[in-house]
Parts: sequence; structure tokens; C-alpha cells
Amino acid sequence: MAGREFGCHLGLPRALSGLPLSPLVPGYGALAAAQHAAGLRHLGEALGAGTGGLRVLDGLFVPAGTHGRRRVDAPLLEGLARSAGPAVAPLAARLAELHRADPQAPRRIVLYQLINLLQERPEGDRGSAVREAGVHPDEAAGLLAAARLRPRLDRRQRDAAESLADALAQARLHRLRTLLDRLPTDGADPALTAVREATAERLRAVQDDLRDGRRAEERDDRETAGAAYLRALRTACDDRRALGALVRLHGRRPALGAELRIGHIELSWEDGRETPGEWRLLRLFRDGRGKPAVRAVPGSAAGPVRDTGAEPGGTVRYAALPLRDGLVDGPPLVSRRLLVAPEVEHPVLTDGPARIDCSWRRPDTAAEVTVEHTGPDGSTAPLTARADGFTATGLPPGDHVFRVVCHYRTPDGRTVPSPGLRTTATVHPWPEPVRTLTARPVEGGAVRFAWTGAEGAEVRLVTWPGGAPEPGTELRTDALPPALDWPGRGDALCPPPGTYTEVAAVAVRGARALAGPVVGVEAVRPVPGLSAHRLPDGRARIVLDWPEDVAHLVVGWTPVGSTGGGERTVTAHAYRRGGLHLPVGPGAVRVRAAPVPRVPGAVVVVPDAAEALVPADAAVSYQLVRSPRRLLGRNRRTLLRVTLSAPGGLAEVPEFVCVARGGTLRPRDAADGTTVLRIPGPELARHGSLERELPAAPCPPPYTLRGFLLGEHAASVRLEEPPLTSLVVR
Repeated sequence: MAGREFGCHLGLPRALSGLPLSPLVPGYGALAAAQHAAGLRHLGEALGAGTGGLRVLDGLFVPAGTHGRRRVDAPLLEGLARSAGPAVAPLAARLAELHRADPQAPRRIVLYQLINLLQERPEGDRGSAVREAGVHPDEAAGLLAAARLRPRLDRRQRDAAESLADALAQARLHRLRTLLDRLPTDGADPALTAVREATAERLRAVQDDLRDGRRAEERDDRETAGAAYLRALRTACDDRRALGALVRLHGRRPALGAELRIGHIELSWEDGRETPGEWRLLRLFRDGRGKPAVRAVPGSAAGPVRDTGAEPGGTVRYAALPLRDGLVDGPPLVSRRLLVAPEVEHPVLTDGPARIDCSWRRPDTAAEVTVEHTGPDGSTAPLTARADGFTATGLPPGDHVFRVVCHYRTPDGRTVPSPGLRTTATVHPWPEPVRTLTARPVEGGAVRFAWTGAEGAEVRLVTWPGGAPEPGTELRTDALPPALDWPGRGDALCPPPGTYTEVAAVAVRGARALAGPVVGVEAVRPVPGLSAHRLPDGRARIVLDWPEDVAHLVVGWTPVGSTGGGERTVTAHAYRRGGLHLPVGPGAVRVRAAPVPRVPGAVVVVPDAAEALVPADAAVSYQLVRSPRRLLGRNRRTLLRVTLSAPGGLAEVPEFVCVARGGTLRPRDAADGTTVLRIPGPELARHGSLERELPAAPCPPPYTLRGFLLGEHAASVRLEEPPLTSLVVR
């Protein structure tokens, strides 16, 4: 019914005989992997159909000529394999092989993949998905209908669908039946239905052969029974009942060599056939419930073959089946029975201070592991062993021999020892550990380390990549990181600024070493470019170059010659947004700045602190003073009063200069006009306040006066200027 609805929708009554639930081609997994590696969404993209040119419903076609089309056949695929690029050529060659075996295989693969692609998309997006897939517009509606009609497969069902052909090609009928049971049985895929029916018929034939073999065995007709079991095994190569029956029949005369070795069983036999072929090697044993079981052993040619998977503590037997074209080619060769008692695996012995540690991988079925110790003096004593090894303590230096034996319980309750593993280890002298490690910062951005313990041993300061081991950890000297390479200043070391380092002490003696304690050292960065500029009202503006990768600075100020001061923590964001202003008061203060340490508990190493001196709040003020009018009509004199105010005194005072400029615009700088008055700084500092007469007419009136401070200390003294109108002389 689904096929009719699909064909009617397309308008082609026989467009498609069914909707594929499986590609049904051997090796599909490798083919799909190569397709994805080539970046193809589906194998139809490898055919060179171009955009919107691929037809899949009434056959697999690609465009040919202006309006024509060409069926995808073996010649087309072989030509594509020769001309395509390195990614597509192998895919085309494989499709050509599949086409020669089954002309419908390429189309079935492409249609299977296209339906899966559409079903992975939401219903509303499937139309665009068809266009993206390169399908011809005339077939878009039919393909969308196919995606709606065919059952959607989950991941487990897809795996089953894509593995069917391999199981069928290998004649693994029981595996094939399991895979078929996972898939829908609605009959939408006639090819899959045919596989399902053929598989059921072949399995019925296997049952008939097994029944015939058992009846022949009951009559003691071993030849007839063996032939029946061989027929069953050829039909279904994964039928364990047929395998077990053949081994049972031919196991009375051991013909397969099997020798127990440490950790494995070595198997050997000769291929007596005229034309040697492949073999299938089987291990026969009893499982945990005491029931017979069979496992395949890797190896396809006549021995020797090593079997490392035999369960320890039990009895095993082996059978080698000759194969021809993947099918059993004759009766098996069977070994004698072996009791498996392996040794511990991968024993590793390491020495420590008066101690030897041994670790191993213990066989899971070993009931007990015993250890016998022989010291350098020849005395022997048992040791207590753990499941994963042992530790022997209080040992003198020298060679020590250990014999490790595994004990196994057989199904009948007996305990069977292994042959035993002998191994030797040497105890070496070890250093005394470092007990304490301290670090003390010293001037100039350096740190001095001190320690206790490690008598008679070398103490090496190191930095461990990835974190230091616990104190007391036993190490090998050649595995230590390089010694700390900080530059030295006497007996102190200078860590790189802006770093945090965990420094560890290691006690070293010869080839052995012991990890010691760790101390964290943080070297903060210097603060460059620090300067301070006094502002009115007892404040100062601080300017600095913010150090890289520093989040906070602590800025402090201290009055010169007295106690007190203050401290402030500043963030980089706040400094860049609004600068830094400090309430330093009117007196001279020293300002210091340093980064705030980032690691709590670390020993902080500070470079030479950035420092700036803020002088006292010194100011120079000036104003015009008119003398009383003189008698007899003479003009009044024009005086300029200059006053210095400096709390606590001022060591260096700049020079005061007064400049006149014609007009009512005041001079811009000391060179913008005529100099009418100069007062040296020392003279102003000595008198504090001076009145000087200005020249009668330095330039034609009206003119404007203005004072300036000059010299290297001009920036440290504030100039208080009177109103502009008071400085105009008319």
C-alpha cells in the first residue's frame, strides 16, 4: 500500500518497488566512512550530477546534454574512477564493483542515504534539504513522500541495517537474524523481506543437519555425524552447537600442541592439507557457572599462536578448525587439557629509604599471592602481600631477592600454586629530607632562602611545572626540574618582577632525591613614572605609569620630618577614569606607590619603591599698590607687592618676573612683553614680602601687567594672580 501511495504521488506507477530500509551491500561501513572523509552528505554527490540534476526514483540518473539524462552504470562509474579527484575516485571505483555485482546497489545506497538525510530534518525544513541534496526538482515531491512513508530508523536500527550485508556475506546467520529482528517488519522493503525469508529457511536447514548429526552420534556413526555437523557449520558459521559437536567428536586424539607459558599459552600445529589455508582457533573451557563455553583465539595461520585470554585457575582445551573460503574445510585438531596458573603481571620494584615497594597486576582469579624474601645475608622469610603488591621496610643496603607465587583454586576445591616469579631489587642510600624552608625579602627586590634538615645532602631549589609533589616524595635526580635560575645578589636571589613562583626545596644524594617544603614568592612590579603636583586646598595630584597586569596599587604619603600620613588602595579603572588626588595637607610630604600583592600568604618581594616629594604648599602672590599723590602735582608711584607664603619654609624659591604688554590683554608668557621687574628667588625667600617700584612708562598706556615664576622649581610653587582688571595701568 505504501508503494502505491508513493508511486501515485509521483505520477509514475512503477517508479519504485519499495523504500529501502537497508543499503544491503557488503562493506557499507567502510564506504560510508570514506564518503564522510570526502565531505559528501550522500554518495549521489560523488556522481557529478551538479545542482538539482540527480534522479533516483525510477533509476539512478545524472544529466547528459541539454535536457537529457544518463543512467549510472558500470562504464560511467569506471570512467569517474579514472577522472575524479583523489577523494572521489575510490568511492566511484567501489560503486562500480557494487554495480557489477548488483546493478541496483548504487541506487539503493543513494536512496537509503537521501531518505535518512530528510528524516533527520524537521518536517518543515525537508523541502530545502531536498534542494541542498542536489535532487532534480521533478523528483522532490516523490522523495519527500518517501521520507514520510518509510519508517524512521533510530541509531541502533541504522547500525543493524548497515551491517546486514556483511553478516550475510560471512554466513553469520545467527548474527543476521539478530540484526533483522531490530528492523521494522512492515514489508516496505521487498529486498529486506526476501533476506528475512531466506535467512529463516537456511536456519531451518541448520536445525535439520544438527538433528541428523545427533541421531548419527546416538548410533555411534561418527563419520555421518561429523558430516552433518560440518554441513550445519558451513551454512551458519556462527552456530556454536555445530562447533561444539565437531570438537567433541574429534577431541579423543590430541593433535594440537599447547604449552603453558608465563602470561600466555603457546599453541602450534601443522597444516596437513595439500593446499594450506586459513584456520579458526577456539578455546574450550567452563564458565563461572561450570557450563562449557567456547571463545575464538586470534590467529588465522598454523601456529605458533599465543593465547593471552585464558581464564586463570581453570582447565582449558583448544581446537583448530581448517577453513576454506571462510567455511569449515574438515575436522578440527584438538589439544590436551591444560591447567592455567599464570604469574602476576608487570611486576615493578622501586627502592626507597630502607624500603622496597613492589606493584603488579594480580590475576583476577588468583585466590592468594605469597611473597618470600631473601636478604643480602641469605636469610629467608615470608612477607605480607597486598592485592596489588607489597612493601618491605627496614631493609639494609644491598641486593634483595623476592619470589612471588600465585595460588589458584580449581573447580574441585584444590589450591594450585604457579611456578613462581623471582625478581631482585637493590636498596640504595637516600638523603635526609628538608624539614623547613623559609624566604625573607631583602632590599633591592631580592629574597634570601633558608632551610633546616638535609644533613649531608645537597639542597636544590626548584620550581615544579604543574605543582610540587608532597614533601617526602621519593624522586630520581635525573627527573628533577632545573635548579632555580634567578640572578643572585650575594646570598640572595632576585625574582623577576610581576611573577608569583612556588619555590620548592629538594634534598639530593646521588641518583636519589626527596621532595621538600614549598614557599610562595611574589615579586611585585615597580611603579614607573611617579610624580606629584600640589593642588590648592592641601591636595596633590599623583601621576604615574600604571604597571602592566596590575589590578591595584597602594599609595601612601608621609609628612617630611614628622609622623602620620595616610594610605589608599587604587584600582586601575578608577585611576584611568578620574586620576588620583591625595589629601596631603599644606606641608611637604613623600608619596610612595607599590602594587598590591595578589597571592595571600606569599612572601612579597618589593623592588625599590617608587617615591616622589610633594613640597610644602608654597604660593607667590602679587598686586599693584598705588602710593599717595605727591605734592606739587607730581604723579603717584606704581608699586608691585610680591609676597611668598610657605609653611615650614622653602629651601628653593623660583625667580619672580613681571612683564608689561600694551593693551588690555594680559601677556601669555614671560617673553610676551617688556620685562619690568625681576626678583631673585633667594631674595624673595629671605624677605617674604617685597614692594618694588615699577618703571614710570615701560610702554604706552594703557598696558597690562602679569607675573610669572621661572626656574627649575617654578612648578613646586603656586602663583596666585590678582584679577585682570587690577593689573591694567592707564
